[in-house]
Amino acid sequence: MGNLLGSWRLKEPSTVEECDSTWGSDSESDEPAAAAADDSGISDAASPASPQLAESPDSVSKMKRSFYAARDLYKYRHTSYRKSRQPNEYRNLRFYLNKIPLVPDGIYVEEILTKWRGDYDKLEHNHTYIQWLFPLREQGLNFYAHELTQEEIKEFQSTREAKRRFLSAYSLMLDFYGIKLLDKSGNVARASNWHQRFQHLNESQHNYLRITRILKSLGELGYEAFKAPLVRLFLEESLCHNTLPNMLHSALEYFVYTIRLPATRRRLLRYARQHYRPAHAFLWGPPLKRRGGVGAGGGSVGSGSSGIRAPAPTPEQQRRGEESTGSIGIIMASYDGVTSLDLAAGLGSSALMAAGPRERSEHNGIVLL
Repeated sequence: MGNLLGSWRLKEPSTVEECDSTWGSDSESDEPAAAAADDSGISDAASPASPQLAESPDSVSKMKRSFYAARDLYKYRHTSYRKSRQPNEYRNLRFYLNKIPLVPDGIYVEEILTKWRGDYDKLEHNHTYIQWLFPLREQGLNFYAHELTQEEIKEFQSTREAKRRFLSAYSLMLDFYGIKLLDKSGNVARASNWHQRFQHLNESQHNYLRITRILKSLGELGYEAFKAPLVRLFLEESLCHNTLPNMLHSALEYFVYTIRLPATRRRLLRYARQHYRPAHAFLWGPPLKRRGGVGAGGGSVGSGSSGIRAPAPTPEQQRRGEESTGSIGIIMASYDGVTSLDLAAGLGSSALMAAGPRERSEHNGIVLL
């Protein structure tokens, strides 16, 4: 946690927009014509219709992106590496070289990679291994696990044995989720057991926190390019095939924003916007000021600074003015469970400490990673 917080305190973002640089460097048209091909390379013909939400205009007006999620991913993407002030024991590297076991369970990485594959009950119910298999530069809820440092990351990336085992760990978790790693470029596809595993994944939402951590760790240890194929698969399954509908919010609010390159995030978000239903409820597009401005009573008015594209206000809403959109609530009512879990572990303990009393109280009784 210290590695991240030290330099991040120099400039603390206070809004979602300050945390999100996705559209700030966009040199392309922010609002391509509806008939134009999406720049993700996927056409509408390649995917079935999107059977998603059917919110009323009133429910859409209450949606808002999570500041805590945006701030956590901002810190992850933009905080520079810091050198450790303490003698570096390279605990993560030594674990991956099979020299020390994970704590507190006393299990070596080779045992996990060889004996746990396919043992889905163990992978589901054990909550200590994930932070050792996928280390970060921030402290998580297993305080026996160690933060990565700049020196250890460099050493890890130059150690073939550690990298081989790390990719095996990634493949292990993909199999747990019903996905297979196709090649050394990070391309992924459904595994033979996808139907059963997707059903479990759709109902086991604490795994979305694990996936956020896995994506972050891929970037830390030199596999940034592996993120987009996995996020793209989750978006397609959630948006187009309706196999992972409960994952959609986490995919858009967290998974996409683990990706450091803005152009890659834009491609994924354009693909998502193309298939998102209802279209006017999509929150992750370019800010309103980049959409050519909004006039009073304009056709597709956004709500506040959250990037919401809401329908035109009724005469009654116009008379009430700001009152109609003043008290914007939690992101999506149907995803309250995911939001609480994401704040607890996906954001890490630092973001949970920063949350207000209401947010902290929502985590009582939740098993944290």
